[in-house]
Amino acid sequence: MNSPLRITSRDNPLLVRVRKLARGASVRRLGAAESEMWLEGEHLCAALKLRGWQATQALVSESAWLQPRVREVVEGVLRVAVIPDALFAGLSALESPAGIGFLCPVPSPLAMRPEASSVVLDRLQDPGNVGSILRTAAAMGFTQVLAMRGTVALWSPKVLRAGMGAHFGLMLYEGLQPADLDVLKVPMLGTSLQAQAMLHNSALPSPCAWVFGHEGRGVDPGMLARCALQVRIAQPGGEESLNVAAAAAVCLYESCRQALAGR
Repeated sequence: MNSPLRITSRDNPLLVRVRKLARGASVRRLGAAESEMWLEGEHLCAALKLRGWQATQALVSESAWLQPRVREVVEGVLRVAVIPDALFAGLSALESPAGIGFLCPVPSPLAMRPEASSVVLDRLQDPGNVGSILRTAAAMGFTQVLAMRGTVALWSPKVLRAGMGAHFGLMLYEGLQPADLDVLKVPMLGTSLQAQAMLHNSALPSPCAWVFGHEGRGVDPGMLARCALQVRIAQPGGEESLNVAAAAAVCLYESCRQALAGR
């Protein structure tokens, strides 16, 4: 590994750039077709490398640089900067700064895959919910996530942290309009408190595209009308509804369970 660059000025252009990314909505435009994101923390940075992605820049605090496991994560990154702990704390959006972060480009999505097992996010607002759903989707074998316009930015720092590395194993699409879903060749499924069919009694198609909606308003009626099947999750405990991330976990697991049982 080449000797790292030492930065000591808070006004260094690289630190100014990272500071904006860490506190901004998601990404900074680099050009007409390229954006970048800021990943903070050893776990996220290691997850990126594990999936074969390449960071363009690593920033490491002076104390973290002394740790062999951190230097191992940084190994292979062409540009590395080491900065005082106080400066790293000024960059961090975390209560306890992690001491390591990567800058890397946001991938330009390939053409949507019509027959992929998919998750459609309809105007979800909470980054924690979205990140949790991405983790569940990746774990349950759903490889494509389609975020409708009005959904929180998928590559924002908060969603990245909540996703815990799931982003790097998924195909992600943002800012979609309903017409963009016309390319899907798999049936869409949705949940509704008014649905007659119960999830646990329903034969679920595989592959499929599950639709999960706004935390307060649920799935848009027009989006529900696109669904080949609407189901209700049994709640014998009497609660009115589930958190959307919890509901997604139940639905995606049931899809996965039935698909595995069918084999």
